[in-house]
Parts: sequence; structure tokens; C-alpha cells
Amino acid sequence: MFDKMKEDVKVILEMDPAARSVWEVILAYQGLHAIWIYRIAHALWNRKFYTMARILSNFGRFLTGIEIHPAAKIGKGLFIDHGTGVVIGETCEIGDYVTLYQGVTLGGTGKEHGKRHPTIGNHVLIASGAKILGSIKVGDYAKIGAGSVVLKEVPPNSTVVGIPGRIVIQNGRRVKDDLDQVHLPDPVADTIRSMQQQIDELKKELEILKAGGVLKQ
Repeated sequence: MFDKMKEDVKVILEMDPAARSVWEVILAYQGLHAIWIYRIAHALWNRKFYTMARILSNFGRFLTGIEIHPAAKIGKGLFIDHGTGVVIGETCEIGDYVTLYQGVTLGGTGKEHGKRHPTIGNHVLIASGAKILGSIKVGDYAKIGAGSVVLKEVPPNSTVVGIPGRIVIQNGRRVKDDLDQVHLPDPVADTIRSMQQQIDELKKELEILKAGGVLKQ
């Protein structure tokens, strides 16, 4: 556990350009505090101190605004940037070196039993306000755009945007900038632009036909 805690600090220093020192990260980063409280609560949960683990988890939510169920499984190097409003459910599994922004929900879709929360692969970025719901898997190096709602499996090395989430394959290559949550493809906007272009072309053809007398004015 202590090795993972050291790795948590190291990742923040590497990922966040605003982090100036180890002590600043340890004392002033609520995302780090939430993860550390979770790691202690998770250890208690694994030892069957369920009530104590839940109480500690609730204290962490009160202190940081980040809710992580103590039964969730989280790998090393999780980076929660800003973090307010983040929710990680009971049966959620998160791999190594994952980045979450504020308002992210890794939740369930109802009252089903068993595995009901997402499984997140390694090196995944989930941008602000994104919701990933149900027992689905998000593959390694995937990128979830801000405000997206993901209800289906996400393959590795892909980007998801929109409501519901739409997948844009990145040719099997990792996204260039892991912290760029703004410059993402928008398939809906692309479709609208394509339709508008076709309408403009049809208008031009009609004007040509009218000018040639083929069509009456």
C-alpha cells in the first residue's frame, strides 16, 4: 500500500504542471487525500471491518468532495485532478495510471447485484463530467470526452464523445496528449457539416437547372 501511495505523489508531480513540490502535493491536493483515505479504507474493508471502512470513506467524501467506495479496486498512479463530484462505485475496478477530472461518475445502472460498475483499463483519461455506467470495460489508453455518457464497451486506444458515447478509433495508437480533454473529435458536428455541404451543393444544382430553363421559376 505504501508503495502505491508514493506512486500517487510521483504521478501528480509528473502530470500536473501546477504541482511545485512534494509537500505542496501532500498537503494541498484533495484528489491525493481522497485516494489515500480510500487506500486505508480499502485495507480495512479487505479485513472485514466493513462499518469502519464505510465511516472512513464517508469522512473522506466530506473532506474532499470525492466519493470512493472502500470495496472498489484501484491500481497505482491514479490522478484525480480537482476532483469535486467524482464518484467511484463499489464494484468498480481501475487500472494503473488513470486520470479522472471533476464530476466523473463510475456508477451502476440500477439495482442489479454482482459486478455492476465499470472496469477501467490502464492509462485511461476520463474528462470532466463524463459518466461511465454499468458493468462495462474501458480498454487501455482510451480517452473519454467531457460530458460523455458511456453505456457500451470501449476498445483500447480509442476516443469516446457524446451522449450516448460514440467511439472514434485512433488507428491503434495512443492519443498524443493525455491531458488534452478539449480537442476531441465530434461525430455529431461532423455529420451536420456533411449534411449542410450536401444541401449547399443541391441548391447550386437547382440554380443551374433553373437558369437553363430545365425547371420553371
